Amino acid sequence: MIVRLRLFMALAAVVFIMAACTGPSAQEEVYNHLEEAVEKEEGFREQQQPLVKLENEEQELYEKIIDLNMDQFDKIQSLSKEAAGIVEERQEKLEAEKESIEAAKEEFNEIKPLIDELDEEQAEAKEKAEELVGTMDSRYQAYQKLYDAYNKALEHDKELYDMLQNKELAQEDMQKKIESINNSYNKVIEANKEFNQYTDQYNKEKKELYEALDLNVSYEETEKSE
Repeated sequence: MIVRLRLFMALAAVVFIMAACTGPSAQEEVYNHLEEAVEKEEGFREQQQPLVKLENEEQELYEKIIDLNMDQFDKIQSLSKEAAGIVEERQEKLEAEKESIEAAKEEFNEIKPLIDELDEEQAEAKEKAEELVGTMDSRYQAYQKLYDAYNKALEHDKELYDMLQNKELAQEDMQKKIESINNSYNKVIEANKEFNQYTDQYNKEKKELYEALDLNVSYEETEKSE
C-alpha cells in the first residue's frame, strides 16, 4: 500500500470592486458567475485536509496489520474492520467533493451564452472567454478521470480489508491485491497531475480574461493542499 497524495489547487480567490450602475453588463455577469463558481467549489477544497487525515489513519492501521502474525488473527480482523470503516469515510468525502465540482461546473456554464453578448470592441475578451471555456471543460473531464481512478482505488482497498477477514487468506492472493492497489493509486497520482495542470491553466486564463474585460480585480493567494 502507498501513501496517497492529494495535490489539488484551489482556484484563486479574488476581490472585485465594481462601480454602481443601472444593471449588470455582460462582462459583470461573466465575473459574477465565475466567482460564484469559486464559491461553489469551496466544498471541494474543504474535503482535502480531512481526506489526507483519513488516508494517513488508514495507512497507520495497514502498517499495524502487516506487522501481526496469524496467531493474532482476532487483532487483524479488528484492525481491518476499522480500516474498512475509514475507507467508507473516504468514499463519503470523495462524493462530497464531486458534488461541489459539479455544482461549480454548472455555475461556470452560465457564462457560455454571455460570451456572445460581448460587443465588437471586446473581441479579445471574447476570445479569452472561449479559451477559458475550453480549459474548464478539459479541467472537468480531468476531474472525472481523477474521480474514477480514486473510486477504483477505494474499491480495491475495500476488497483487501474484506480478504483480511479470512484466516485462510493465501499470501499470494494478498500480494496480488496489494499490487492492484498500488497500480490504482499510481493512476490517481497521474490523473491528479493532469487536473492540477488544467487548474493552473484555468487560473492563468481567468486573470487574462479579467484584464481583457478591464475589470478592477485584485488577487489573494490561496494555499495548495499536498
